[in-house]
Amino acid sequence: MKIPFTKMHGCGNDYIYVDVMLHPIADPEACAIAWSDRHKGIGSDGLVLIGRSPIVEADYSMRIFNADGSEAMMCGNASRCIGKYLYEKGITEKTEIRLLTLSGVKHLYLHLAEGRVGAVTVDMGEPVFEDESLFEESHDLVRGTFVSMGNPHYVIFTDNIDQVGATGRILEHHPAFPQRCNIEFAQVLPDHRIRTRVWERGSGITEACGTGACATGVAACLQGRSGRRSQIVMDGGTLSIEWCESDRMVEGHVFQKNHVYMTGPAEFVFDGEIECP
Repeated sequence: MKIPFTKMHGCGNDYIYVDVMLHPIADPEACAIAWSDRHKGIGSDGLVLIGRSPIVEADYSMRIFNADGSEAMMCGNASRCIGKYLYEKGITEKTEIRLLTLSGVKHLYLHLAEGRVGAVTVDMGEPVFEDESLFEESHDLVRGTFVSMGNPHYVIFTDNIDQVGATGRILEHHPAFPQRCNIEFAQVLPDHRIRTRVWERGSGITEACGTGACATGVAACLQGRSGRRSQIVMDGGTLSIEWCESDRMVEGHVFQKNHVYMTGPAEFVFDGEIECP
């Protein structure tokens, strides 16, 4: 059986998207592994399933599987792409979409330009700094800041962000992270933007990571390296992050105190059909 899919990316963080409301997938773990292969498959950082929400508090649901088949809790770049997918494929006319993830319901705010989605802002919720199920203090762990944005991140400020491959690979599996971890290597640039490279749990080096950008912005603010707003420059593009200081209205939407808001682009790459493995 052939499954229709759409490949999309947010700042180079590319995933395969399948509307399981129309095309259910029995074994998404196996599909993610086979289809994500950049030599023998479609090539991606993972597989995203767009479905109906089983709860009234959300409009749609998202499940995301990394390239190694493991299921992720949340992905900011994929969330933005889902907003564009749902609107531009005519599945919804809403410009505010409630998306159910394994990290809870996320609100997507679509920014339209000439009837198309130019950018999407995602309410990523509140950062969490202490979670024994995700992070345990360790004396031999390189100094960094742990931030959970629905999934675990460890942000290291360094002048050598290109160690992402060698060091990130090791730190993902460090005993301090019982469920493994996403690792960010960040450097504040002279123009105050923050250059960040990501080792993504289950996928390796990725062009961008939305939750990773949020974690980096929060960590930079905590350390006094930036203010509440930051521009996170990743390999595939730049994301705007705001860690909201107080409740306020933005373009008709309520931005909540202590929530992190991420804004960035989402792009279609191509459509196709592929058989399940």
